[in-house]
Amino acid sequence: MMATNELVEIRWHGRGGQGAKTACLLLAEVAALEGKFVQGFPEYGPERMGAPITAYNRICEKRCTVHSNIYYPNYVVVVDESLLDSVNVTAGLKEGGAVIINTPSSPEEIRPKLSGWTGRVSTIDARRISEEILGKNFPNTPMLAAVVKVSGVLDVERFLADIEDSFRHKFASKPQVIEGNMATLKKSLEEVQEG
Repeated sequence: MMATNELVEIRWHGRGGQGAKTACLLLAEVAALEGKFVQGFPEYGPERMGAPITAYNRICEKRCTVHSNIYYPNYVVVVDESLLDSVNVTAGLKEGGAVIINTPSSPEEIRPKLSGWTGRVSTIDARRISEEILGKNFPNTPMLAAVVKVSGVLDVERFLADIEDSFRHKFASKPQVIEGNMATLKKSLEEVQEG
């Protein structure tokens, strides 16, 4: 769990249309519901479907006055494994941090693609989980659960309760969306592999 006044910075790598920005903003929203000070914002290159995007979270117990991109994150979330071939996702990743990757591979199998990173590696097959439960590839929901589990930045039980409240507000007329996303989050929390 996050120590008092500790600033936790998270950098998300994904592709346009995969929901990295949405997951980043949802994490900020739920952390704010827990009384934390938060920032959640995307950075775009060419704004098109499939183009690489980066998004950022800062979560802290006290107001954060830093307003820049995150160059030395505590955690890196990789929503699209293919980015490992073109982006050094572990650049600046702090010692003691972790990289969380959407892949069917184990942490040991994916480590050789991580530019010599020797710290913690976590993996989750977000595509399979979302396709099994939601019927489509929506990797952002499993990745959101994975970052909460690996980082410990939020209490898992409170996170589930708060995000369900958020979904009930956003999808009041679509209870099946709430049900599916909650099932996806719970399964994802169980399936994160840490190495």
